[in-house]
Amino acid sequence: MLTIARIVIKYLDQQNISNAYVSGMKEDLKLYGNELNYFTTWFNVAYCIFLIPSQIILTYVRPSLWLPGLEILWGLMTGLIATTHNAKQVYVLRAFLGMCESSAWPGMMTLFMHWYTPTELAKRMGFYHSCQAVGGMMSGALQVAITNTLDGAHGLAGWRWLFVINAIITVIWGFLGFFMIPDLPNRPNPRSFWFTKEHARMAMERLERHNRAEPKKMTWAGVRRTFSSWVVYFIAVLYIGTVLASYGYAYFNLFLKSLKNANGTKTWTTSQVNAIPIGGGAIQVVFVWTWALLSDFFATRWTLIIAQAVIGLIPTIIMSIWTRHPASVALSAVYASYFISYICLGTAPLIMSWLSDIIPQDPEARSLIVGVAIAGYYAISAWSQVLVWPASQAPYYKYGWQSALALWILVMIMTCVLRYIDVRYMLCATPQIHEYKSLPNDIDIHRPKRLAFAREIHGDADAISEDGRETVAGESEDPNSKTGKDVYTKVVATS
Repeated sequence: MLTIARIVIKYLDQQNISNAYVSGMKEDLKLYGNELNYFTTWFNVAYCIFLIPSQIILTYVRPSLWLPGLEILWGLMTGLIATTHNAKQVYVLRAFLGMCESSAWPGMMTLFMHWYTPTELAKRMGFYHSCQAVGGMMSGALQVAITNTLDGAHGLAGWRWLFVINAIITVIWGFLGFFMIPDLPNRPNPRSFWFTKEHARMAMERLERHNRAEPKKMTWAGVRRTFSSWVVYFIAVLYIGTVLASYGYAYFNLFLKSLKNANGTKTWTTSQVNAIPIGGGAIQVVFVWTWALLSDFFATRWTLIIAQAVIGLIPTIIMSIWTRHPASVALSAVYASYFISYICLGTAPLIMSWLSDIIPQDPEARSLIVGVAIAGYYAISAWSQVLVWPASQAPYYKYGWQSALALWILVMIMTCVLRYIDVRYMLCATPQIHEYKSLPNDIDIHRPKRLAFAREIHGDADAISEDGRETVAGESEDPNSKTGKDVYTKVVATS
């Protein structure tokens, strides 16, 4: 529950700048250019610079100390934004905020890879990832409540109260993290009163059973090994492409704020501008869960990434036409496009799960690749958002939706290429399970398949046919085949 609350709070603190901007911050601080984009730029630059060092530090310092410590610091930075009087002050605080938040999402994703097996990983990552949408929904709902109740209280505008309340919540939950984050299976948190030695023993057994190497400190050899492999570059490009391609949804509130009635009055009130995107957040939560559950159930990553990319083409095509020829597209189709965009926000858990499947025996590389992929996104986003999605052009972005369309096509190509390489080369080289208990002697455990999904079952052992498909051992004609008492590993190749 703590990890869920942490990501909700993180995204609450990250998203509140947009809600504040449309709730009076723009007028109070006289932000009439692209300052909103620059707020994001300063955050992204700091996030990008500090992310990879933070991932490395996380292998040396206990996560239960490092992650909560940074969370408390970013809570304080969030509260200080309420005291700002110009854009420059916000820039500085947003930079510190990005620096402190850089470990939150990638750090937890890395921990998930250390704890969970391939048939559990996408679900856990998906559930955690979906909580970002919950944070966005809460930010909008919180701003609506503050606007209606606290605006002007004690001389503070409603948007300032948003940062104050966010800061209080963040600091409180940060302190709880010192006791609730379990650290690593081979090095559990001594302050976690709820986590027993038996839990740690079971976790280590699970790692061994699924051929997961135990976490260890980052070394120069690990760094060289990571960057000499093709995996880091493919995963980074794929992750960056999916996130940038789906980013148009983030400007839904600016679209709503720009709409006017025939008499020149605003179509939506400030409360409505913050409330309507909450529906999109609900769609995001449902579909992130759906994609993640389907991924683990059907033992596949790549097909669901392709499916989201295909769906993503729909709003990007409609919006590309609308921004050039507004009269040719019904406004209802524009609303629908924004809401459809939320369906395609479930790629990140699948990509990270796929990464874990590809290199189960290299925790150093996994940690570093997560950092490189996310840092790469923030490095590109730091300058591209101002050029591609400038707030001064809202809602008729000259290049925004067209670039998103091109990126979705790139994502489909990259996914298919990565799938081909995975099947053609990786499946032949990296067996996922090294320990098979009570399996018949004639089974070749080094068959050229990366057995990425291993499920424990009780009962008859499953055998593997020559073509890699499953056959049920219970159907064997051998009367001496073992049954019932042993735990067997059911092998399912990545599909």
